[in-house]
Amino acid sequence: MGTKENILRKIRILITNQFDSPEEAFAFFDADGDKELRKSEIKKLLKAAEVSGFLRGVVANELLKGYDKSSDDTISWNEFKVAIAELETDL
Repeated sequence: MGTKENILRKIRILITNQFDSPEEAFAFFDADGDKELRKSEIKKLLKAAEVSGFLRGVVANELLKGYDKSSDDTISWNEFKVAIAELETDL
């Protein structure tokens, strides 16, 4: 299993084991309640998913690059839903 797959698996495990729904996970990591995940909030999600500290910044940047369709350097709830749907199909 490659690094990407391992990270995705860890995120999926975090969301399914510690939260009742993806919405609850999103709200938990949306620390300022603005309905968007900033890079710092994404890094907290990755830390909770036990992604190595060395990789968190790189992975957060890649998630933003891949899912931030509005180009505002955040992941909105709709963008997060797309990411979760891909987790479901990839694993």
